Amino acid sequence: MSEKKEESTFDKLFKISVAGKTDTKGKFTYLSWVYAWAELKKIAPHSSVKVYEDDQGRPYIADGDKGVFVKVGVIVNGLEHISYLPCMNFSNKAIKESDVNMMDINKAIQRATVKAIGLHGLGLYIYAGEDLPEDESGKKAAKSPVKAKTDTKVVEAKKSGNSFRNSKKPEVVSTKTAVEEEEL
Repeated sequence: MSEKKEESTFDKLFKISVAGKTDTKGKFTYLSWVYAWAELKKIAPHSSVKVYEDDQGRPYIADGDKGVFVKVGVIVNGLEHISYLPCMNFSNKAIKESDVNMMDINKAIQRATVKAIGLHGLGLYIYAGEDLPEDESGKKAAKSPVKAKTDTKVVEAKKSGNSFRNSKKPEVVSTKTAVEEEEL
């Protein structure tokens, strides 16, 4: 008799499709922290977030003209994954310490939280290709579209029009999802 192996928290989170719950800004896809947190807590209700502070108790780390970044950890079942994220302007450029405000820091903390949740599996496919090297002109190499494949249909992980403020109830796709890159 073979025993069925219990599915890991990562596997459970990785199978959840966040298609229909994302927005795009330029060429980037975003998952709202509200959706990410809700899905995480359904699977791992004792999860928590830790926002790291600098030695002066500020929720960010500053390096003058180089910019400001935040450090956020998400703890799931005793395992912490940490995400570092710069505070960025509307062009996704790092904001200098002299120009950053608390709203910029708050937004970076929320985005870093979602990325740290992604390291635990939820929506991880959104970040595929984010770390592609730049070519000589400074442009990133093209990445293949990432799709979430469900048992019944394929749902592209692109702009849905949903956001926290203006979303309608998202279409239920499937909770059994595998992710694959589209072949070229």
